[in-house]
Amino acid sequence: MPDSSTSPLKVLIVDDQPLMSGALKMLVESSPNMECVGIAANGEEGLESSRATGPDVVLMDMQMPVMGGVEATERITAELPNTKVLAITTFTSEPYLVPALRAGAAGYLLKDADPETIIGAIWSVHRGESVLSPAVTRKLLSSIEGDGAGVGRSAVSPGDPDGSDLTPRELDVLRLLARGRSNPEMAEELHLSESTVKANLTKIMDKLEVRDRVQVIIRAAQLGLVTLALD
Repeated sequence: MPDSSTSPLKVLIVDDQPLMSGALKMLVESSPNMECVGIAANGEEGLESSRATGPDVVLMDMQMPVMGGVEATERITAELPNTKVLAITTFTSEPYLVPALRAGAAGYLLKDADPETIIGAIWSVHRGESVLSPAVTRKLLSSIEGDGAGVGRSAVSPGDPDGSDLTPRELDVLRLLARGRSNPEMAEELHLSESTVKANLTKIMDKLEVRDRVQVIIRAAQLGLVTLALD
């Protein structure tokens, strides 16, 4: 949902399909307190437009000519740390999903998501939350458990945080996060305030030495702290 800021949320759309980018533009511009600051047809144009407009959120397709979504995501998040990237694509295959998240995407949605879900996801990643559909989360955990994309448990080096210092409450929050729960949903299930949930998430990120909620899920799966059996 929109925040109380008087400045519209700036959204950049990067997609090589005119019908999709046009539909997303209409959706963004019809939403309160949100504006589309541009459309780019490939990752290179998306990077240039991001530099020029400083968007709050970039809606990023994955498979595009010239420069794909994974490289564009990595470069945008490295150069513009205040800009969040939300991957929105038709692909859930490992060659796109895991690299996009590891490149810094704050979320990963499928293009068949309903308009309310897309708008809600834009606001969520802007607030610093991760957005993964249940199907995407299952695919992510499956790929890590099977090490199908080279990010399985072998990716954790000796001396890396192992999660042994996580408290029981932090583990509860972590496992709900891996089920795709939002902050309000976790607060309701655990009978906590949203601020307490956020505080626990911050502690989890610090202890696992990761930068965001998506990376929490990846690292937790690598360590075996969350599994597909949770779903």
